[in-house]
Amino acid sequence: MTEGNPIVAAFEQQRPRLRAVAYRMLGSTGEADDAVQEAWLRLDRSDAEAIENLGGWLTTVVARICLNMLRARDTRREQPLDLRVPDPIVDPIDGTDPEHEALLADSIGIAMLIVLETLNPAERLAFVLHDMFGVSFEEIAPILDRTPAAARQLASRGRRRLRAADPSPDPDLDAQREVVEAFVAASREGDFDRLLHVLHPDVVFRADFGPDRELTEVRGADAVLRQARAFATTGAEAHLARVNGAVGIVTFFAGKPLSVGAVRVREGRIAGVDFLADPARLAALDLERLAA
Repeated sequence: MTEGNPIVAAFEQQRPRLRAVAYRMLGSTGEADDAVQEAWLRLDRSDAEAIENLGGWLTTVVARICLNMLRARDTRREQPLDLRVPDPIVDPIDGTDPEHEALLADSIGIAMLIVLETLNPAERLAFVLHDMFGVSFEEIAPILDRTPAAARQLASRGRRRLRAADPSPDPDLDAQREVVEAFVAASREGDFDRLLHVLHPDVVFRADFGPDRELTEVRGADAVLRQARAFATTGAEAHLARVNGAVGIVTFFAGKPLSVGAVRVREGRIAGVDFLADPARLAALDLERLAA
């Protein structure tokens, strides 16, 4: 990109929104950056001065790129319904990086991204663009090669899926922190009676160890308690952090990152924990600063 070029300046102004769209579409920060970079290359090859609505044009381009990436991802899966824990956005417990705040402007949590992973590419695009970014169905329809009415139906399916899953946590960060601190302390001390008290009866625990292992998922407080018992014997250290804006957990073993846990607190108890424990993906995150 050339400094002083007004097209470059206009693109950079749109970049935060484009990254936010791509992250919600793909659940991957690296792939989101790739999609935004590809959008720039397409703009650079176009007659940018003839584009009346640059923001709308770029949003459409990024959406098309993400749609193709999702479809390619589905064709590579042996089991199309396989899920993974999306890339977390991790910050120190005392605050969120301003750049991350733009990416997480509507409190997009890991649990919500996991629900988005269950949508097919067309449903995900229609829901993300319309419900999260206010793009009209008349604009969405050509991207999907559907009618506006069909695009509306696709978004409605996504909306129903999220409503049924109810992935939003309690919004009070102080209350979240109190519950997560109790969870960490009880796990560290092996106080499993107290640990059981902070777990919601229908708690869901997921752990993504990478592409060579299936995603672990257990449901119910007793089953999650067994997972906690096993974890307590590893000698890992747990630190509180902001994970996608909510209070979460980053664990270390011998000074190296072991996992990032997105915690969902509902009604004063832990209703969900989604752990990313894929060494390759953890290595791409700047986590060592959180070990202090």
